[in-house]
Amino acid sequence: MSIWGKILGGMTGFAMGGPFGAVVGAALGHAADEGSTQAPEIDARPEALARITNKDQLFSIGVIVLSAKLAKCDGPVKREEIDAFKRAFRIPVENQREVGLLFDKAREDSTGYEPFAARMGEAFNDNRPMLEEVLSALHHIARADGPLTRGEAVFLAKTRQAFRLDEASGERASSGRSMPPPQPATPDAYAVLGVAPGSTDEEVRLAWRKLMREHHPDSLAARGVPEALMRRASTRVAEINAAWDRIKRERGL
Repeated sequence: MSIWGKILGGMTGFAMGGPFGAVVGAALGHAADEGSTQAPEIDARPEALARITNKDQLFSIGVIVLSAKLAKCDGPVKREEIDAFKRAFRIPVENQREVGLLFDKAREDSTGYEPFAARMGEAFNDNRPMLEEVLSALHHIARADGPLTRGEAVFLAKTRQAFRLDEASGERASSGRSMPPPQPATPDAYAVLGVAPGSTDEEVRLAWRKLMREHHPDSLAARGVPEALMRRASTRVAEINAAWDRIKRERGL
């Protein structure tokens, strides 16, 4: 079970090297010296978390802290829970030491997770499917050592609320059924052709023909239009034809 492809595939602005490139750093008010084995400090004050503006840092820190504190909330952290965390968030080999340090520090107690969940819910409010995937991974970790305990159920419920997800999202995350990615909105066919929905069949047909003459690549090529504009024209022609096809189907033409 790995969610990195789903999470990172639909997001932009992530630094080279992946989301774990700067898990331990100034964003949490500490520095990790090369070779140091001391666990980092975790500053969960609102003002400290608000300073984490880099989304790959925030995501990395958030999922590590939440996973560790969830594993701790039903007692000592078990090997099954650590293995489930590693399966859910496949950590690059070169970052395992830093992630391990932060995970060990976070699992010292189960408290203090709410600010991290709230900060993630705020920062990724425009990517609900990603947050739902994270919640699903947390359910996977919680069940790794047996049925949900009351403490785990409370933790997951509070995290869902902090992520600003509804109950349906929580049910999908609990069952392992992910929310499908949002589909791009289909442009209004009449708007594409520049006519009103009440236009006659002939008016719509004439509008389609006119646009095709104006944007067809062959016509533009004869005028010496640059290649970049030719490529855009090909996309525009596809949109015009798709709009005309939708209207024909609706009207039975």
